[in-house]
Amino acid sequence: MPLPYELALGWRYTRAGRATRRNGFISFISGVSMLGIALGVAALIIVLSVMNGFQKEVRDRMLGVVSHVEIYGPGGSVLPDLERTLREARAHPQVLGAAPFITAQALLARGEDMRGAIVRGIDPAREPEVTDLGKGLQADVLGRLVPGQFGIVLGSELARSLGVRVGDPVTLIAPSGQVTPAGIVPRLKQMTVAGTFDSGHYEYDSGLALLHQDDAARIFRLEGPTGVRLKLKDLNQAREVAGELAGSLTGPVVVRDWTRQNRTWFAAVQVEKRMMFIILTLIVAVAAFNLVSTLVMTVTDKRADIAILRTLGASPRSIMGIFVVQGAAVGVIGTLAGLLLGLAVAFNIDVIVPALERLFQASFLPRDIYLISRMPSDPQSADIVPIAVISLVLAFVATLYPSWRASRVNPAEALRYE
Repeated sequence: MPLPYELALGWRYTRAGRATRRNGFISFISGVSMLGIALGVAALIIVLSVMNGFQKEVRDRMLGVVSHVEIYGPGGSVLPDLERTLREARAHPQVLGAAPFITAQALLARGEDMRGAIVRGIDPAREPEVTDLGKGLQADVLGRLVPGQFGIVLGSELARSLGVRVGDPVTLIAPSGQVTPAGIVPRLKQMTVAGTFDSGHYEYDSGLALLHQDDAARIFRLEGPTGVRLKLKDLNQAREVAGELAGSLTGPVVVRDWTRQNRTWFAAVQVEKRMMFIILTLIVAVAAFNLVSTLVMTVTDKRADIAILRTLGASPRSIMGIFVVQGAAVGVIGTLAGLLLGLAVAFNIDVIVPALERLFQASFLPRDIYLISRMPSDPQSADIVPIAVISLVLAFVATLYPSWRASRVNPAEALRYE
């Protein structure tokens, strides 16, 4: 079945039609518009996919160390009834595991080197229930945390900055000291490095130390754990579960979920993602509206053709349809090319970026700045579909004015000098 002549002529004009110098220039401008749309769409897909992957990677690595929900005693004090809190927390259908812990800040010293750290006292037998880090260390490291031996497990970056290895001594300096006639003297305790861990999250690898909760209680002079850590079936339900536990647990406790930790960081990423979407959409808009100049030149060049079509009985609507088809063809081809290019790069960015880093001898993601060292990517249909729709809509809108001008061409005026 033959195509309607509007489609046939619109597609012919897109392919440049007669091989004249003027027509070739119009074809070149049309190709530039198509390339601009493709690059804009590809850039949008790549950037948003990288930002999605960055957020997911940091979140997953953070949750390998941080629990989904934490329950604290009032004012950070010792939990009044640990076993009851554990029992009530485990009774919630979303809770997979629960483990007590002690958290405090301290200084770690090795010779003249000194670093601040978050010290977490854990139960080695229960820790694998609540974190992936505990599972990874269970076999060969957590078993070395024996109460009374004062072993300590350091983050890999923290151990490197102190210059210590497994078996080396390190001094832990507790913030609350002993009161003496000479003043307040900080409490010092020599610990033995029992192992190191690498969570892949620079913030924790450079500032977290683990020891047995009984040793932590003795060092910080506590009567028991200061909190309980929980792991949930669905981490996205953490805020709802925390609210339910806050209303059901007995005693004065404080419940906090992982979404409230580093909340400003996640909010900042969302704002940056939204702004990048707006900025890169403007690039697509500029490329789409290049179609206006392309179609205006095409209309000027085809005035005689338009006049002949009108004298043969073509309606203004049909003339308008021809040039809408031409602009829409450029928009569709550019959008599809951009989708293919963007998805190809987004799904292979873990290969492309390391190759570029080796080529330019540079690191695009320093761990101490971006928390992770590998460029992640997570293309999501929730981003890709709106990008394609917006690109097509902008291309279509850009065709309306030139097409309307084409439909208003007066045949007599157009053919006067032909």
